[in-house]
Amino acid sequence: MVLLLKLLLTPLLITVATLCGRRWGPAFSGWFIGFPLTSGPVAFILALQYGPGFTAAAAVGNLGGLACISAFCLAYTATSRFRGPGASLGAGIAAYLLAAAAWDLFPLGLWPTALVSLAANALAIRLIPRSAAAAPVAVPSRWDLPARAVIATAFVFVLTTSARSLGPQLSGLITPFPIFVSVLAVFTHRQQGAASARCFLRGHAISLHGYAAFFLVVGGLLQALPVGGTFLLAILAALAVNGVTFRMT
Repeated sequence: MVLLLKLLLTPLLITVATLCGRRWGPAFSGWFIGFPLTSGPVAFILALQYGPGFTAAAAVGNLGGLACISAFCLAYTATSRFRGPGASLGAGIAAYLLAAAAWDLFPLGLWPTALVSLAANALAIRLIPRSAAAAPVAVPSRWDLPARAVIATAFVFVLTTSARSLGPQLSGLITPFPIFVSVLAVFTHRQQGAASARCFLRGHAISLHGYAAFFLVVGGLLQALPVGGTFLLAILAALAVNGVTFRMT
């Protein structure tokens, strides 16, 4: 059911994020996909299937994944200054996996994980420059949106099916892998240039505050409150926090 949900949501969300980027710019697109648009519903299903204890522990892994996403954004940004989208993506993925492997060496607690991840996110926001987004170099082809959706969905399928063998903590760290960010950053980089890709990544890094708020609520309250009430509070927290961070984009 979790895999089916991801496969259904992925093409829809990648299309919406792409259209938002074309209408309001790459920074807004990056901010939009920072919400837990797939990991949030998946966490809710896990809570119903496996109970609050399992899902609260997985939420800590998701918070650790936030620092890994920040590593991805920083590595992609640094590499994009002198290399193309392929090499930049490779550097970002390598940074994410190295960060996840480093996290997996330690037992994760809710608040220490949140503090380290938020510090890494603040560093990413500070180091990614406020680049002026360049104008598109060409009108996207009719295959642009379908290609993005297919690539992202294939990425989701491979990641979801392989994560089962990684163990609960590492699996939780891999779950937030920036699939949407990878696809949209590469397409933005190819079509609008490296400056626009960096603008997109900075917008995404800013929106991760809302992601952190969501999983802090889930990890901290799920075992004390009803599942529905906890996730409602988590949604409200993410919306409130990213309502504030929206001005930063």
